[in-house]
Amino acid sequence: MVLYDDIGRTYTATRQADPRIAAQVDRALQGASTVVNVGAGTGSYEPPTTVVAIEPSRTMIDQRPSGAAPAVCAVAESIPLEDDAVDAALAVLTVHHWTDLERGIAEMRRVARRRVVVLTFDETVTRDFWLLRDYLPAAREYDRAHAVPMERLVAALGPCEVEAVPVPHDCVDGFAAAWWRRPAAYLDPAVRAGISVLSRVGDAEIRHGLERLEHDIAAGAWAERYADLLALDELDAGYRLVTVDL
Repeated sequence: MVLYDDIGRTYTATRQADPRIAAQVDRALQGASTVVNVGAGTGSYEPPTTVVAIEPSRTMIDQRPSGAAPAVCAVAESIPLEDDAVDAALAVLTVHHWTDLERGIAEMRRVARRRVVVLTFDETVTRDFWLLRDYLPAAREYDRAHAVPMERLVAALGPCEVEAVPVPHDCVDGFAAAWWRRPAAYLDPAVRAGISVLSRVGDAEIRHGLERLEHDIAAGAWAERYADLLALDELDAGYRLVTVDL
């Protein structure tokens, strides 16, 4: 994937599995003794039962830790495994990057005997995240145009369970909404480098929004405007865990 060959060079600096989210993913995979991780990236949220990872970006594969499951440079739409090869197929924050959602989901269903688990986000909720709504509307519009609608994902998977994945206030995985109670983090280029949607928007638009954010933080306006957030320990920012038993 060209995007992650470009932005993924320092991915592991700010993107690592948050243990609370990982526990939720692990519960969804309970009972699966063999797992394929599709769109695996550097291996975040990859359970120890993973037998193979599928990842199109060599840059991401090269950052996988020693001892991780073997990785194959391939795409979700063409998983190089036999039918019913594993107990479960997992996809973490990746379906919005696929070129053909339905084909990718069909491939996951083909290679999994028992279960498919997908961690994704519901754009109808994430669009109201304060960073996108109030400071980076161009990124919000990009997500609106390119995110996978939950209805489409559920239709491709079949009857499934959808559960919210709350984001802890001190989340250690630096995805887009992870810093919801720590706004100054978004001013850090290293943090932004791990957030794919920000790479899709023009530099001038990002810079303008971040200048306003920096000003509001310094002036105390951000803390005043979002005072209700400062009292929360976790936030439903639209992340969803979708599970289907086959």
